[in-house]
Amino acid sequence: MNKDSSTYQKLYRDFKWEIPTYYNIGYDTSEKWAIKTPHNPAIIEVFPNGNLKETSYFEFDCLVNRGANYLSKMGAKKGDRIGILLPQSLECAISHIVAFKLGAISVPLFLLFGPDALSYRILNAGIQILITDNAGASKLRKMTNSAQRNLQIYTVDGADPKLRTNDLCFFDLKEPIYFKCVNTRADDPATITYTSGTTGSPKGALHAHRVLLGHLPGFEMFLNLFSKYKKQKDNLLWTPADWAWMGGLYNILFPGLHHGIPVLAHRFEKFSGEKTFELMSDHKITGSFLPPTALKLLRACAPESSPTDLYLKSVGSGGEPLGTELVEWGQKVLGVTINEFYGQTECNLVLSSCKAIMEPRPGIAGPPVPGHFVRVINAEGRECPLGKEGLIAIKVGPPQMFLRYWENAEATQEKFVGDWMLTGDRGVMERDLWIRFIARDDDVITSSGYRIGPVPIEDCLMGHPSVSMAAVVGKPDKVRTEIVKAFIVLKPGWSPSAELKVELQVHVKKRLSAHEYPREIEILENLPVTNTGKILRRKLRNMN
Repeated sequence: MNKDSSTYQKLYRDFKWEIPTYYNIGYDTSEKWAIKTPHNPAIIEVFPNGNLKETSYFEFDCLVNRGANYLSKMGAKKGDRIGILLPQSLECAISHIVAFKLGAISVPLFLLFGPDALSYRILNAGIQILITDNAGASKLRKMTNSAQRNLQIYTVDGADPKLRTNDLCFFDLKEPIYFKCVNTRADDPATITYTSGTTGSPKGALHAHRVLLGHLPGFEMFLNLFSKYKKQKDNLLWTPADWAWMGGLYNILFPGLHHGIPVLAHRFEKFSGEKTFELMSDHKITGSFLPPTALKLLRACAPESSPTDLYLKSVGSGGEPLGTELVEWGQKVLGVTINEFYGQTECNLVLSSCKAIMEPRPGIAGPPVPGHFVRVINAEGRECPLGKEGLIAIKVGPPQMFLRYWENAEATQEKFVGDWMLTGDRGVMERDLWIRFIARDDDVITSSGYRIGPVPIEDCLMGHPSVSMAAVVGKPDKVRTEIVKAFIVLKPGWSPSAELKVELQVHVKKRLSAHEYPREIEILENLPVTNTGKILRRKLRNMN
């Protein structure tokens, strides 16, 4: 056994969760540091024109408290669901923390969602208040009437009478700069994050305030245990991942703020490898979560060496296996060994490698993060022997494990077998507890780091007047891992054409999301189905 292995085993053996009875993410990520280090930077915004805006922890907490006081005056209270439809920005971070301090439940919403996807989540979660900007408010007006009914919309860039929104410009509020944070229990609900709808409609995973505490060990693992992070203010974290996802919020934003490390906010209209290198160099990014697709696009524009000087100390990546070539490229071009990790919406960051204490094994997410018991089990809930393929499962207990699916007791029950939470993925346990991902146990499509479910896309295609039947699968792709491919059967009177395929793609883009539309469409006379009428996706995947 080498020294690195023994170091990890000691960390794993000695780790104990210390979860307080009362805990609030908002206080932890804002007010705590406003008291301790008020002048240190919290959020650094980089605007499209290159301008910078640095907000200290004191300023940050003042803006949060003014927002909390204002929404409280408007009737917001503990348990209310507050939707947040904003890009990576200071206002987005403020909005989430306002919700936490109120004791409300934040519901992050993706900017690329179309009206159907937004309507579903707003109605399902029972969102009463939605914080967005005028661009987002325009999109909301295209939703179903039922989703708009009784929805209070607040815009952070000024009210627009035409859109019937309320002004929530945090910088203009005259409310007091002190707000008494609701004394939430660690087990009290804090956020609802939606799954991708792999086996039906998307499910809202309800998480407690303790979800952040559960992410911290995994966050620290992929940041190499902070071995090079001596001074908080001398470091800067950033991710291209949207702050509407667990990856953006709980892999970078909130853990960074918990530790008092400033976080850079910047959103590309379209991801660019060249601009990413420039951003990381110009602003001296020291730690980052870079999804596999982002890494592949970076490698495509800089296969041999970095075009700019980098200051990276650690990079984490998860969602798909990286492979030896990508890890070696990272060592050569990024100057760091990329730490792979694994998790999902319901329980994130449960496996992780860590270069500071172990040698990487490319293509393997890593061993269990300290505080987590992750194994490969069979259908009966018994652990599989080493090298035997089975179901990747997490023992009930870590703080970031979801409380339940929102208003879906049946799906919650199906997620568990005894004391195990099933991930829906298959894998193999190798030596020293390292787990190798084998395949998905469902029909999820992994494209550009997004987990995409086929059912919402199929339903959307079926809403087009030309489509009689539709089935969606993933097709292997070198850059995106997979692309969305749709197989459709046309209604009588419709003929296949290139123009129709484009029309169907646009239909999905507008109704669902720009990352979910089928990049390929194949028209068939019939879809392969079982005797009971279920689509045989396996046969369709074999046709790719």
